[in-house]
Amino acid sequence: MKKQIIATDKAPKAIGPYSAAVRVGNFVYTAGQIGIDPATGELVSGGIEAETRQVLTNLKHILEAAGSSLDNVVKTTVFLRDINDFARMNAVYAEFFPENPPARSAVQAAALPKGVAVEIEAVAFVED
Repeated sequence: MKKQIIATDKAPKAIGPYSAAVRVGNFVYTAGQIGIDPATGELVSGGIEAETRQVLTNLKHILEAAGSSLDNVVKTTVFLRDINDFARMNAVYAEFFPENPPARSAVQAAALPKGVAVEIEAVAFVED
């Protein structure tokens, strides 16, 4: 099996030596995404809710570029600057995963890139 590097103009460009996602076989592994608007390259304003919405939108576009979707996500990891923001992040997260949500871990991180409030990574499958 070979790995396929995934990139799309609908999500922010990687800000380091990593890929937005890698597809191996029928699985897609995304890098952690932050609330950067791909059109401006800037962090969205509006707090944890706006950042979470942009993060999940970015993940949606990356997964679609890999031939998958949010419906096929099996696991996410959520990194929060402040665990007290969990409920507000979770309310937006639930909008993107209304039924049969993926397994998830959520942790507070000492620091996140660019001082963001939330970063989320995902593992998804690609249907045959």
